Amino acid sequence: MHTGMVVLGGGIGRRIGRPVPKQFLLLGGKPIVIHVLEKVRPIAEIEDIVITCPESHIGAMQQLLDNHRLGSRFRCVVGGASRQESTLLGLQALADDVDDVIIHEAVRPLVSIDDFRQLIDAPEQNVIFGIPIPFTVLKGHDHVEGLLDRDELVNVQLPQKFDRRRLLAAHEAARDAGQEYTEDASLFFEHTGEPVRILQGSDHNIKITVPTDTVIAEAIYADLIGRRTR
Repeated sequence: MHTGMVVLGGGIGRRIGRPVPKQFLLLGGKPIVIHVLEKVRPIAEIEDIVITCPESHIGAMQQLLDNHRLGSRFRCVVGGASRQESTLLGLQALADDVDDVIIHEAVRPLVSIDDFRQLIDAPEQNVIFGIPIPFTVLKGHDHVEGLLDRDELVNVQLPQKFDRRRLLAAHEAARDAGQEYTEDASLFFEHTGEPVRILQGSDHNIKITVPTDTVIAEAIYADLIGRRTR
């Protein structure tokens, strides 16, 4: 079995309010995306890594790969207008012999090497991480329309692993039907009906979306570094 990976870095991060895409912002003095890629580098089983990137910043991304000597396994492709389109373009760019694909986001820098290894070692081909929802969830817009049972819900995290060919076919079907999804497990399940295993996720593995997330990420990162040096 051959394993590949798509790292989604195609967004420009309007909500973060910075002049550069958020994957290029620094965490602990290092670009956020590099934190992700350096966790992947020691995992030889991941043979082909495609990073999607805005066309305006693809040169800067390639420069980062070169500066950090990440090697020929890592390469950039231009991302799409949406997260979903970027995933599809990344899947299409992978080598034809890739059987399993890991999907991750460039702005989840606190992922661990063990997270990736758990996916690779899982006997199931379609596996995601999730954590329980610790707060009340209501259905509604301007007014409350109903209560959702949080015991039946899960907060979905990345990375995720799928059968690459089945995920690619599901993405193509969603594109042709004009359907938009915010992540791949829901798209995969809706279009294949195949089971997707949920592994216990981590509270540390946050996504950098808004400015306060960078403050939280710095605090978590400092705590993790402190634990390693004790």
